[in-house]
Amino acid sequence: MTLTARGLTLSVEGVDHLRDITLDLRPGRIYTVIGRTLAGKSSLLRVLAGLQRVDAGTLTQDGTDLLQVPVWRRDTAMVYQQFINYPHLNVFDNVAFPLRRAKLSGEQVRLRATESLAKVGLSDFHARKPSQLSGGQQQRVALARALARRCKTLLLDEPLVNLDYKLREQLREEFRELFSGVGDSVVVYTTTETTEAMMLGDEVIVMHEGRIVQTGTPAEVFDAPATTTVAQIINEPPMNIIPGTVTGGRMRLNDLGAVDLPAHLAGLPDGPCQFGLRATDLSLSSSEGLRGDVTFVEISGSETFVHVVIADIPMVVQLEGIHDVSLGDAVLVTIRSDRLFAFSAQGDLLVAPSEQGGR
Repeated sequence: MTLTARGLTLSVEGVDHLRDITLDLRPGRIYTVIGRTLAGKSSLLRVLAGLQRVDAGTLTQDGTDLLQVPVWRRDTAMVYQQFINYPHLNVFDNVAFPLRRAKLSGEQVRLRATESLAKVGLSDFHARKPSQLSGGQQQRVALARALARRCKTLLLDEPLVNLDYKLREQLREEFRELFSGVGDSVVVYTTTETTEAMMLGDEVIVMHEGRIVQTGTPAEVFDAPATTTVAQIINEPPMNIIPGTVTGGRMRLNDLGAVDLPAHLAGLPDGPCQFGLRATDLSLSSSEGLRGDVTFVEISGSETFVHVVIADIPMVVQLEGIHDVSLGDAVLVTIRSDRLFAFSAQGDLLVAPSEQGGR
């Protein structure tokens, strides 16, 4: 039942939406597709669902050429960003609607719809109309309808994007448990949020400008991002990327002074390169460090994000707790050199720190 894509290519009015997409999506696994806006995530789902034709490539499942199968005949369910429910039907009938269309018996419809509503925590709301539910509950109705169909392929296109932050956190935790019971279905979930991609996915697919730039387990992608682009997509805030050079076992970060290479980077060849450092691996000091000027301060929950410019390099420092830092302040920034990533001048990963923590 593997869903196999080979060379899927799609261009709309001269703009590439998908470029040479090749994937093997296996049943019983959850695939999270992460990328910035316009990366091609929704286009990929639309092609998998049969809602969008491609210019080239193949898509097969169980030996069937899905590109020749109309959307209404595909064994696929999809949940959209904006929840879609039938306003004139109550919750139970919303979930039961596609089951009745499939001509299941009355008892099968009752059992499946009841089971799906229980999974999403809506057993007590079966008689309500969608207008009587909160946004999160309405999205759960749409999810229950998709789960009840027990399709070979379940597609979710940023289903939490229109919900408030606290509700998103709650549903993320619930989704992982829900998806663990999908059996032999292929689950593909798109998001722009690193937390969702890491929490929900058995495998992460990173997309950029219509291409797949890396696939792997959450740990593999986080610990060893293949390029600077992946490093910035897969980290929130994006990984700090610092141009530099290596000469005789020493490194120079932009126009800053040269220092000895940390042990894990000792084998780097001489020449230009780029260094990456997560925001959590920088800190502010009162006595030593690189001098920078604060350009923006953002407080989010119990963390403070300090945006600084050091020798014309913009960086973000992520600090635990609330800190008294203001726009225009001069600060000293220290970096954990043992946490540095090294990328080529073209942006390809050369060396990653051997031990990753704080995931």
